[in-house]
Amino acid sequence: MCGIVGYIGKRDVAPLLLEGLQRLEYRGYDSAGIVVTSPKTSGLKMVKAKGRVRDLEAKVPARFKGTTGIAHTRWATHGAPSDVNAHPHMSADNKVAVVHNGIIDNASDLRRKLEADGVEFLSETDTEVLTHLIARAQAPKLEDKVRETLRLVEGTYGIAVMHADFPDRIVVARNGSPVVLGIGEKEMFVASDIAALVAHTRQIVTLDDGEMATLKADDFRTYTTEGTRTTAEPTTVEWEAASYDMGGHDTYMHKEIHEQADAVDRVLRGRIDDRFSTVHLGGLNLDAREARRIRRVKILGCGTSYHAGMIGAQMIEELARIPADAEPASEFRYRNAVVDPDTLYVAVSQSGETYDVLAAVQELKRKGARVLGVVNVVGSAIAREADGGIYVHAGPEVCVVSTKCFTNTTVAFALLALHLGRTRDLSVRDGKRIIEGLRKLPAQIAEIMEHEDDVKKLALQFAEARSMLFIGRVRGYPVAREASLKLKEVSYIHAEAYPASELKHGPLALIEPALPTVAIVPDDDLLEKNRAAMEEIKARSGRILAVAHQPQEKADETIVVPKNEDELDPILMGIPLQLLAYHTALALGRDIDKPRNLAKSVTVE
Repeated sequence: MCGIVGYIGKRDVAPLLLEGLQRLEYRGYDSAGIVVTSPKTSGLKMVKAKGRVRDLEAKVPARFKGTTGIAHTRWATHGAPSDVNAHPHMSADNKVAVVHNGIIDNASDLRRKLEADGVEFLSETDTEVLTHLIARAQAPKLEDKVRETLRLVEGTYGIAVMHADFPDRIVVARNGSPVVLGIGEKEMFVASDIAALVAHTRQIVTLDDGEMATLKADDFRTYTTEGTRTTAEPTTVEWEAASYDMGGHDTYMHKEIHEQADAVDRVLRGRIDDRFSTVHLGGLNLDAREARRIRRVKILGCGTSYHAGMIGAQMIEELARIPADAEPASEFRYRNAVVDPDTLYVAVSQSGETYDVLAAVQELKRKGARVLGVVNVVGSAIAREADGGIYVHAGPEVCVVSTKCFTNTTVAFALLALHLGRTRDLSVRDGKRIIEGLRKLPAQIAEIMEHEDDVKKLALQFAEARSMLFIGRVRGYPVAREASLKLKEVSYIHAEAYPASELKHGPLALIEPALPTVAIVPDDDLLEKNRAAMEEIKARSGRILAVAHQPQEKADETIVVPKNEDELDPILMGIPLQLLAYHTALALGRDIDKPRNLAKSVTVE
């Protein structure tokens, strides 16, 4: 959500910043802006535009030179999308420019005080408050001006600041919103996401909350908001710039759906222990004795990560026989939950920066809980805050809607469930059975992809629907939840998911020929129950698309999915429904990689 890019060095800065903004478009935004300067020029030059980065680029004049600059893509929180509300924001004397991700909670109070002192605001944003406060700060150094301002601020922020009187530096700070430094050869970068950096450097430093940094062309230093120096050692990111290219596909979503076989192979690689029919998860920092003391597992996530957690909770209960459940992190953090010392908490986030999940982790840590992270981004905030965890190794996911990261997260939960099960009462035979099932997954995913044209034909039929119902029982219900969300996110068709057992308790009133139902029908001990639910729908002239392991007589159409072990079947059954959502959205002409109103990484409440 929102994006920051900054550069200081010898190169012409505007093309670099625009390229960086383009790499951050997937995060979601509605306007963009850029400000540049140079030690050889006087003052700051700024251009802003409502709309896409290409609209900003069209407004940048030919003579817009500089060697230092910051840029931003904004997702509106305070004030509607407009040129004026776009970032960067400039002080009245045109000396200070600020870009900001996050929300300043006390912005209204600070704004009133500044207006009482005669400050005139141009925008409706909370960010403009920061600009005026920094400009009015009495401290002699830019770092101290920023620090003085941040003492007055309540809320979350990732900021980058330029000052016309200090053209040799950019000052950045973080509290709850990611800030990443890129270390180059006599040049420095800053961004809210490594996607904007990897084309130029793979040496990065990730700031912690309460940390600031000063970037100069040939150096950087980090310190706390109180002024204490900190030690920051650059790390090497494993992703390369090519990982963010479309690779011959028309959209990132299509590419990422097709990457899932390879992605699942990566999350399994090096982790299977055939000798003991278990897995190696060294990053858990949880020995066998500690694992046996766990009495409950609570999984926290938002959106797709929450649905992956629902699947994970079922696998942990089935394989490890530990009570487990999943809950939206956004609800958990506000309900003053009882934190049990015998409960293992698992925080799930693709970006590792999801604000609601991070806030829940911090509250749990404050209360002494043990927290594991299941994330995709190495070095992300949740990864650093957690006691241990599992990286899902899905690779960069650019499309706003998650596909391969969801699948890899469910596989990571299968590994965790197997690990916990084998430290308890799961037999060697069952451990071996699950391992064999895990190894089959990449080939089975590839098999599903071979039938994409069949799913595309179905999508053309369902694109006419105004609403759809998704149903499933037990293992199938989280699959129905995630498939419903995918369709909503990318096609804008209204969809709801219900447990199939709940049909007669209300949803049957909706059944009619115009409302298609997607039924998740695994070939397990609930097969006949699921068939009975389809019978109820057909009796009311409902139209059914089944996702099953064999053709279903009561369904109008069936997408047949390869059979795996019962516990692992949910991992596969959602994949053709990703394709269904994709091709439905394609048929409707949607902006598939950047759905309206949505952002990839939700770093505000």
